[in-house]
Amino acid sequence: MTTWKAVERSIAKIVGGERVPITGRQRGSAPDVAHEWLGIEIKHRKQLPAWLHDAMAQAVACSDNGDKLPIVVLHEKGRRHDDDFVVVRLSDFVDHFGGDE
Repeated sequence: MTTWKAVERSIAKIVGGERVPITGRQRGSAPDVAHEWLGIEIKHRKQLPAWLHDAMAQAVACSDNGDKLPIVVLHEKGRRHDDDFVVVRLSDFVDHFGGDE
């Protein structure tokens, strides 16, 4: 099994979904993980940018010792805020919204 498949299977298990095999699916035609209420696309990279790790560390530091959900909002200059991305750690997401583990 290739690494990205293992990552997809692992995340599917954590959130209570099921990995959708790539066989017969076209880009955007099905999620990486089938889930009741989430549309899940997984991107596996060797390394994420240091600034993203730093931003999350700042969000965690100001989350009142876990009383608040730490998030990072990513905004692209010239775009509407409706299109901004919200990044949350998977463990915090599962703690807040539930999962399978």
